[in-house]
Amino acid sequence: MRALVLQGLAVDRSWLDPSDPRDATVVLADSRALVWDESAGWRIGLFRSGSPGVRTALDGAVHLGGGPLPDPDELGLRAGSGISEVGRRYRSYTAADGFGEALFAYR
Repeated sequence: MRALVLQGLAVDRSWLDPSDPRDATVVLADSRALVWDESAGWRIGLFRSGSPGVRTALDGAVHLGGGPLPDPDELGLRAGSGISEVGRRYRSYTAADGFGEALFAYR
């Protein structure tokens, strides 16, 4: 959240969803939202609907790139500057690849 605010993005609300795949939503004050999931990383688009426990729907979403766990400052820069990349799957949420440990250590 700090990295987003430092890029001038006002955060309205956010939530986590621990169900598979794990995901998070950050709704911005300008009606856009950032959505993360552990397979595809971050994307940003116009917030249409969603709430804790209900998958978030976006219009016009673009992927921000940077992998499934980009550095927070890099994420803030990507979200604030309009940088986008072709969407891809970085990993399967069922993979036993140490991602859970990396996620829990994420700053």
